[in-house]
Amino acid sequence: MELRQLRYFVAIVDHGSLSRAAAMLHVAQPALTQQLRQLEEELGAQLLHRSAQGVLSTDAGKVFYEHALAILKQVADARSAVTQSATRPSGSVTVGLPHSISGALALPLLTATREQFPEITLQLTEELTGNLAEQLKSGRVNLAVLFDDGQLSPFVCTPLAEEELRYLCRADMAPPDDGNGITLSDALSTQLILPGMQHGVRPRIEAVARGAGLATSNVIEINSIAILKSAILAGMGATILPVAPVLAEVEHGAMRALPIHSPSISRTVVLCGSKNIPLTNAAAAVSRLICQVAADLCRSGYWLGARLLDSGAGP
Repeated sequence: MELRQLRYFVAIVDHGSLSRAAAMLHVAQPALTQQLRQLEEELGAQLLHRSAQGVLSTDAGKVFYEHALAILKQVADARSAVTQSATRPSGSVTVGLPHSISGALALPLLTATREQFPEITLQLTEELTGNLAEQLKSGRVNLAVLFDDGQLSPFVCTPLAEEELRYLCRADMAPPDDGNGITLSDALSTQLILPGMQHGVRPRIEAVARGAGLATSNVIEINSIAILKSAILAGMGATILPVAPVLAEVEHGAMRALPIHSPSISRTVVLCGSKNIPLTNAAAAVSRLICQVAADLCRSGYWLGARLLDSGAGP
């Protein structure tokens, strides 16, 4: 198996056509077809379905595609690590952010990277936390912001912040505020719209509820933050999330964010890197920058509901 075969296969999948991939790669289509056939013969599996409309990945092809992307990224990172200067890092760095964190971190991190490391190309990917953990293990992303659920032993972890979860609802449908917000029992008794269990925030809510002898019930599950916000604004229910994803709606008065107590709910936000794949100079620089940006956001109060934790040196 050759690296060019991996590049060819990824290009075919990305373009959905042998002819378009051949044109992009500046390779004759018969040669591209031959390399694909050799790859499938070596793997002993069909990777693509071919039709007049183009190509689609088989189940085996979908699995191989993810591995091929990870391998090609690690090769690119290895080249970059050899050529980079420690004092002027450059190259591409991919950082994974959960949906519920990107509203607080994404733009400030992009801005800080452009200002401090103009030769670094920062790529941000927004995913469910379960997907991000798998991508970090495989090398698809260099760094990922995750939540400490006691299962982060495969990674090098640096705490960033303790983030409070609040009861979020449409402003005109807010329950009475007892002066401290709303009790967890009262919050759970309302119609809730929550992410599924594969989303990092949901297991935390369920764990705190169980510890208090409570349980969620009649939950509407929505994994998209955008759709979840639309459902809340349509009056379908409320949610329990950090404030960051709905900060604009809260500031404009469309939604309210009530503190939860008896007990409160929070989660530990951590920056993670792989224990097995070394960071390039550029990735190490971005790691330090993430810690700096998170600290600035906490101190300024811009990251609403987040309390700064000691981040140490970073992954």
